[in-house]
Amino acid sequence: MHKMLEEKLARFEELERLMVDPEVLQNSARLVEVAREHGSIAKLANCYRRFKKMNAQILEAKQMLSGNDGELKELAEMELPELKAEREKLWEELLDLTIGGEDANRTRVILEIRAGTGGDEAALFARDLYDMYKHYAEKKRWKVEVMDLNATELGGFKEIVLGIEGEGVYRELQYESGGHRVQRVPDTETKGRIHTSAATVAVMPEPEEVEIDLKPEDYRLDKFCASGPGGQHVNKTESAVRLTHLETGIVVQCQDEKSQHKNLAKAIRVLKSRIYEHFREQEAAKRSEERKTKVGSGDRSQKIRTYNFPENRITDHRINLTLYKLNSILAGNMEPMIEGLLEYERQEQQMAFGKVDD
Repeated sequence: MHKMLEEKLARFEELERLMVDPEVLQNSARLVEVAREHGSIAKLANCYRRFKKMNAQILEAKQMLSGNDGELKELAEMELPELKAEREKLWEELLDLTIGGEDANRTRVILEIRAGTGGDEAALFARDLYDMYKHYAEKKRWKVEVMDLNATELGGFKEIVLGIEGEGVYRELQYESGGHRVQRVPDTETKGRIHTSAATVAVMPEPEEVEIDLKPEDYRLDKFCASGPGGQHVNKTESAVRLTHLETGIVVQCQDEKSQHKNLAKAIRVLKSRIYEHFREQEAAKRSEERKTKVGSGDRSQKIRTYNFPENRITDHRINLTLYKLNSILAGNMEPMIEGLLEYERQEQQMAFGKVDD
C-alpha cells in the first residue's frame, strides 16, 4: 500500500507540473486529459501528502522530547497527542480511499450486463439490472452513456454496455462484477411456477489515454450492418464496427450509433478498458501475496447475489447480507447494499493494514 501511495503522489505532482507547462497549456486536448487524471487522484494524493506532513511533525516533536530544552519538551508533550490523533484520522481516511486498490478513485467505468441462462426471462432480468444501475447513477448525478446494446423483441437485453462517469463511480460499483441470479414467476408462466435465470455484470475501470497506447495496427477493424431485435437489419449502411485486439484476442463490437465514426470511438474506449482489465488480472495472478477478499475477486463466474421476487428479498452471498426491500433497490435505492459491501471491505482493510505505527 505504501508503494502504491508513493506512486500516486509522484504522479499527482508530475500532473501538477504539467498543468502549468506552456506546451500543455497550448494543447487543449492534452490539457483536458491531464486535468481529468489530476482530478481523479487529487483526493487520495492530497490526503497522503497531509499524512506524510503529519508524520514529519510527529518525528520533529519526538526529537524535541529527547532534547535538553525544557520549554520545547513541554510544547512537544502538549502537541504529540493532538498530532497523533490527526494522523490516525488521516490513516483511516486513506484506508477508506484505497478500498478497491489502485483503481479505487477512478471516475469512469465501463459496465457490461449480459443475459445468462434463462432465455427471454434472463434478457428481461438484464434489463431490470440496467434500470437499477441507471436510476442509481441518476441519483448520484453520474453521466451514463450507452456504448452498445443488443435488445430482444420482448424488450429485454441480451447485452448492454454502458460508460458511466462521476465522482466515486468505480469505488461504489466495483463489487457489482459477478453472477446475478433472479427467482420469480415470469409473465408467460401460466401455472405460477418460480423460474430461475441469471445475468452477469462486469465493471471495469476506464483507463486514461496515456495508460493504454492503442494504435490502428494493434487491432483488426471489421465493418458490418447494424441489426435490431431478433436479428432484423435496421440499416443498409455498414455503420457497426467490430474490433479484434491482435495481441490478446479480445473482441469488441459497437452498433448503437448510426455513425460509423461514433461507433468506432465508443468501441475503442471499451476495448481499452478490456485490455486494461486483462493485464490488471494478469498482474494480480502473478503476485501471490495479492490480497483477494470474497468481495473483491471480481470473477464473472462467481454467483454474488440472488434477487427473489416472491419474497421481495435480495441476498448478497459474499457478505451474507439479506434485505427485504428488493423493489426499492431495483428502483435505484442501492445504498444499503453498496454500503454493506464497502463496510465489509473497510473492515478487511483495517485487519490487513492495522493502525498506523506509533
